Amino acid sequence: MENAVMAQTAAMPIFSGETGLTRYLEEIRRFPMLEPQEEFMLAKSWREHGDRDAAHRLVTSHLRLVAKIAMGYRGYGLPISEVISEGNVGLMQAVKRFEPDKGFRLATYAMWWIKAAIQEYILRSWSLVKMGTTANQEKLFFNLRKAKSRISALDEGDMRPDQVKLIAKRLGVTEQDVIDMNRRLGGDASLNAPIREDGDSGEWMDWLVDDTSSQESRLAESEQSNNRHKALGEALSVLNERERRIFEARRLADEPITLEELADEFGVSRERVRQIEVRAFEKVQKAVRDRVAAMERSEALAGTNRGTEASSASTGIFNEYVDKRMARAKPSSARHTSRTSALPTTSTDGKYCVASA
Repeated sequence: MENAVMAQTAAMPIFSGETGLTRYLEEIRRFPMLEPQEEFMLAKSWREHGDRDAAHRLVTSHLRLVAKIAMGYRGYGLPISEVISEGNVGLMQAVKRFEPDKGFRLATYAMWWIKAAIQEYILRSWSLVKMGTTANQEKLFFNLRKAKSRISALDEGDMRPDQVKLIAKRLGVTEQDVIDMNRRLGGDASLNAPIREDGDSGEWMDWLVDDTSSQESRLAESEQSNNRHKALGEALSVLNERERRIFEARRLADEPITLEELADEFGVSRERVRQIEVRAFEKVQKAVRDRVAAMERSEALAGTNRGTEASSASTGIFNEYVDKRMARAKPSSARHTSRTSALPTTSTDGKYCVASA
């Protein structure tokens, strides 16, 4: 049915550009207005029998309505020919869905479809950036200028807080929505535009700050991460099978296994499992320190100045990694908390101390 209506548009007057507006308006005035009864019969004929001539008459008799509504949107800087064309599409959609038995005129029903089509076109075309995605944003886009003129807030730039609060209350939106839309309505600005007209000061893009880390920093972080994983992997090799199982289950797993579960698995007491965990921690910690010392000696023999950097970056490899894993882990039961509250760690000078969990 929609294709039938679209096929009849070939006989409709068209125009392009502002110069053809007067001629277009004169042509659409030639189409007669419909009486209520005649409109009802044409709509019934189209809806029940698919009469294309009836649909064509319904569309052409309301072209003046589209032009009148489109004129109200001339302030957005878009070609009026495009605005009217979009409005005509909305009119065709209204004719397609019009139900004459409801008891109201086509103009009343079509007005909303015409406005919706025009507003969607404006939102889609007014800026390179998508303007309206919610009902509140669309409401602000089409009513903010009018609301600002009513309170004489005609200055460029941001509005005063009291003005923002008043407009937000009148339009039923948040103050932040008003601030954001007011800034958007300032129009698009190219980052390649010169800062000054003389062109000698460069472009705005030259002053943008890149917040991402440099390639050198990313490379250093990647190397440090690789060293961390390699150090831990080598350190775990000093553990026997049971120690490694308990250490990984208690310290490296996202969901730590309880002491009771491990005690049942190995057939020992929970206290024995805790002791094995502490001993495994000490072994791995010592293995990491030994590897760091080896790295320092290697750097010193190479005659580079990276020895100090390697030391400071690697000293906390093991503790940092395990601490992060433990921070993410969620204890499955609180029953073993008191038994693990005294686990050994190292102070800044490398000596053992007891830290409360």
